[in-house]
Amino acid sequence: MLVFAEALRNGLGTYVKAITDPDALSAIKLTLIAAGIAVPANLVFGVAAAWAIAKFEFRGKTFLTTLIDLPFSVSPVVAGLIYVLMFGASGWARPLLDTADIQIIFAVPGIVLATIFVTFPFIARELIPLMQQQGTDDEQAALSLGANGWQTFWYVTLPNVKWALLYGVLLCNARAMGEFGAVSVVSGHIRGQTNTMPLHVEILYNEYNFAASFAVASLLAGLALLTLALKSFLEARHGSELARSQKH
Repeated sequence: MLVFAEALRNGLGTYVKAITDPDALSAIKLTLIAAGIAVPANLVFGVAAAWAIAKFEFRGKTFLTTLIDLPFSVSPVVAGLIYVLMFGASGWARPLLDTADIQIIFAVPGIVLATIFVTFPFIARELIPLMQQQGTDDEQAALSLGANGWQTFWYVTLPNVKWALLYGVLLCNARAMGEFGAVSVVSGHIRGQTNTMPLHVEILYNEYNFAASFAVASLLAGLALLTLALKSFLEARHGSELARSQKH
């Protein structure tokens, strides 16, 4: 509540002016773009990876599991530095990028890549334990009744994990919008161009523009409260469904 109190300390007019400032709107837009790309990308990868790991045995399964956990063991700042070393002015991929006239570091693509990396595990890690616990009995029954692989996946596997999937998407989105470390390294802090909402809050605070910084921060705080409410709801639904499945 302190964030909202500080945001509104100088009145509603100051608050509205802060969040409708062109730089603030640019930061909000960039945050939504980064999350809008990272979440669907990780949704597709997370579902596919969890399905493969939980339902099948294949060469490279351990490597894939380790790859999913990698962002949990690497600092976001270090991840950002790796992107700089790869795609920066002296990076090994720089000649190729120059030939294709592509800018990654200090541009939107770098921010999107950094966001994808830090949110990489959230959906897969929610689904893998549940899919492993459920086993393959339902899928085998569907296949024996004549369903093909896609029908089995769409009508059997996905409905069984829908609440865990929504929970993972929720966490992934919250982390994508609130990410600071990796994005800070690759963004260049170009005001009005490569600043996301967390970076814009930092700049405003460092400039002693406290009212504006708390105003933008209140948007992130509102997202956090919404995330907590949805998290509690999804946990309750997931828990009740899991209890019913265990009874049967």
